[in-house]
Order: sequence, then C-alpha cells, then structure tokens
Amino acid sequence: MMKLMRRFRDLGIEGGMARWYDRNTKEHRLNEMRCYAKEVAGYIEDGDTVLEIAPGPGYLSIELARLNDYGITGVDISKNFVEIARKNAREAGVKVTFRQGNVSDLPIADETIDFVICTAAFKNFKEPLKALHEISRVLKPEGIALIVDMNRGVSNQEIDAFTNSIGVKGMEAIFMKSTFKFFLKKGAYTSDGFVELISKTPFKNYEIKKLGIALYVYLRKQKVAETVDAY
Repeated sequence: MMKLMRRFRDLGIEGGMARWYDRNTKEHRLNEMRCYAKEVAGYIEDGDTVLEIAPGPGYLSIELARLNDYGITGVDISKNFVEIARKNAREAGVKVTFRQGNVSDLPIADETIDFVICTAAFKNFKEPLKALHEISRVLKPEGIALIVDMNRGVSNQEIDAFTNSIGVKGMEAIFMKSTFKFFLKKGAYTSDGFVELISKTPFKNYEIKKLGIALYVYLRKQKVAETVDAY
C-alpha cells in the first residue's frame, strides 16, 4: 500500500494523526530522539548548520538545540507538523527554524548545510533519487548526511522487541506493532536497496549500519578537487 501511495505523492501527516504522532513521540520516543541528537552532535561543532528533513513534531531538532549553539532548520511537507514543531520549540525555549517544504525541492540554498539528518521518513518519499540529489546539493563539501529508517529485512520478532523496549502497552502496542509489520516494513528499503539508490547519486563515500530495526545510512559529500590551470 505504501509503495502504491508513494507513486502518486509524497506522504504528509496532517490533522488528528499528526497530533497523535506528537503525543506518541513525546510519551515513548524522546530517548530515541536524544540518541539521534547525540549521534549528530558527534559529527558537528558549535555554530555548524544542520538540516532535519521531515522532522515531524520536531523533537530531534529540539534535543539537538539543547546540546550546543547550532543553526538548525527543519523542513516538513506537513503544515500541521510545522505548526506543532514551532509550538514545541517555543515551549522548550530553544531556537529552531521550522519551514514547510518538499524534500524533492528543498527551500535551502546550495552548499550551506554541514549536516543533514532524516529519520523514519525516507521510505515515504515519492522521488528518493531526487531527495538524495537535493541532500547532496544543500550539503557543503565534506558535509555529512545521515538517513535512519526501518530495515525491510527486520524480523517480526525484532519489531516486537523494539516496541516492548519503548514501553508501549495495550491496544497502542498492538496498533504500533501492526503498523510496523504490515504497513511501514513493506514500504521500507533493504541495505541493498539503499546501495542501488546511492550508486545513482553524487555520493561515493557511504556506510550502512544495521541497528535494531533500523538502517543507518551515512553519506559524505566529496570535496571538489582543485584544478590547476595549465600554461
């Protein structure tokens, strides 16, 4: 179903589902967001620029903003998520710029970003190759991108273990496990699928790690080789 929907449009979350996602993330996934933020912080320095693609309710960017003085921008296709993320940042007392936009045409200038982070969203993109080219475009030379998304090769037992580990119980646990197994997993990529996509982009330096139910895809933009004029 997700692959079919992805053929026609990028998938944005609006309305009641956006509000549920916000509540669910706040209740069960803040530790996950903090881990992502620490992972990003290990690659950047004070004053560096960070772009989060599809930040949803914005908690990853907010946690990253707590760690140091970075220039953080989040771009999400969902109008409701942008509104929710702005509200969450104000309440947290941190400075993050959230904007509405599509990953296939990012409202970001060329080579202005030190680090790009995208979690749990890449499988939703209608034009994944275009998304990767856009990520390359906005990154500075030697800039890094990290894509974290569900691993299509993960087992149902691993999904159950992950859901249990974040403390979800009752009907919400049943709903989340079913969503992972019968909806999200079917639209996700395997490691080989990512390799095939990356081979068609400017990224030549990459690494893919398997962690829990996710794949961590690290991409580094090459520095343009200096040329010397011949006389």
